[in-house]
Amino acid sequence: MRFFRDVWVIALKDLRAEFRTKEAVNASLAFALVILLIFSFAFDAQEDTTREISGGLLWIAFAFAGTLILNRSFAREIPNDCLDALIASPVSGAALFLGKAIANYVLLLGMELVSLPVFSVFYNVRWMGQYGWLALVFLLGTWAITVIGTMTSALTVNIRLREVMLPMLTYPILVPALLGAMQLSMQLMAGNPIGPENESWLKMLIGFDVIYTAVSLVLVETVLVG
Repeated sequence: MRFFRDVWVIALKDLRAEFRTKEAVNASLAFALVILLIFSFAFDAQEDTTREISGGLLWIAFAFAGTLILNRSFAREIPNDCLDALIASPVSGAALFLGKAIANYVLLLGMELVSLPVFSVFYNVRWMGQYGWLALVFLLGTWAITVIGTMTSALTVNIRLREVMLPMLTYPILVPALLGAMQLSMQLMAGNPIGPENESWLKMLIGFDVIYTAVSLVLVETVLVG
C-alpha cells in the first residue's frame, strides 16, 4: 500500500508543478500542431496516399512533441537540489519512476487528445469508425513513449546537453513500438479492424510495454543512485 501511495504522491506533485506553469504542455502542444500543419502542406489531404500514411505522420508528431514534456520530468527537480532530496527520501526508486511516468502519461495523453481534432481536419481522416481499437493503440503507444522517455530523462538529467541527448537515446529504442503504433493506426484509420493479419503488431506493442516497464522499474535505482 505504501508503494502505491508514494506513486500517487509523486504523480500528483509533478502534475501540480506542470499545471502551475504549463511550460512543457504548451510547448509540446504547439510543437505537435506545427508539425501537423507543416506535414499538411507537404501532402495533399485529398489523396488516398496521404490518408494511408496519416497514422505514421501522427505518431511522428507525437514522438517529437512528447520529448518536450519528458525532458522536464527529472530536470524540474534540479533547482534547490530537489532531486537529491527525492533520492534520499524513503520513497523507492521504482515508486519515484512510476509516479513520474504516470504524470508524464497524463500530460502526453492530454496533448494527443487536443491534437487529434486538428489532425482530423488537416488530413480529412475519419477515425471514429474504429475508435475503440484506436483508443487501445493510443494508450499502448503513448505508454511506450512515456516509459522510455522517463527512463532516458533520468539518464540524462545531469548532462548539460540533455535536450539533445534525450531524443537521441529515446528514438532508437522506440522504433519497434512506433512501428507497431503506426502500422495499427494506419490500418484502423483506413477502416480496417485488427484481425489475424495485423494482430502481431498489437502483441508486439503490448510485449514492448510490459518488458520495458519491468526493466525500467528494476534499473531505475541504479540509474538514479549509480
